Amino acid sequence: MSEVVGIGIDGRPKCFWCLGTATYEAYHDEEWGEPIRDDKDLFAKLMLDGFQAGLSWSTILHKRENFDRAFDGWDPETIARYTQDDVDRLMADAGIVRNRLKVNGAVKNARAYLQLVEEEGAFSDYLWSFVGGDTIVMRPVGPEDFRATSPESDAMSKALKQRGFTFVGSTICYAFMQAVGMIDDHVVGCWRAQ
Repeated sequence: MSEVVGIGIDGRPKCFWCLGTATYEAYHDEEWGEPIRDDKDLFAKLMLDGFQAGLSWSTILHKRENFDRAFDGWDPETIARYTQDDVDRLMADAGIVRNRLKVNGAVKNARAYLQLVEEEGAFSDYLWSFVGGDTIVMRPVGPEDFRATSPESDAMSKALKQRGFTFVGSTICYAFMQAVGMIDDHVVGCWRAQ
């Protein structure tokens, strides 16, 4: 095995980063890199990636159901109408990441999402346009092949910021693009890369 592939709990070769817990491996096996084209699912994933900033993905993964509940199923129309009372409610919710900038950022992003959809149409089409509508397959072989950003994530980040989104730096956008199947970074040797 290369240094970027390991054997999972189920005996299959997998990307090294997911190894160790059943929850993390299931996320890798069933979700990570699967193309998502639904507007609201993409919005929810982008928000979760924003909440991850400075934290591990496993932290967010373990709180995902709490986030879904607390943020009304990540419905942008509902979140865009949040008031200070809603922000206070979220800040008191121990089941989520209680960071005031990130909570306020989610409300701001819901409003930016609604504006973008009104002007551009489908959020999915807009986001997927940064990769030409199709998954970019990378297939890292060694540690030197991994990156935190790309020209596509740089462009997405810049465009979203110009439209009023926050917590959408290029590194967050790259992680988002990997997670929703815009960029396929399953490593050579991983069973998902076959």
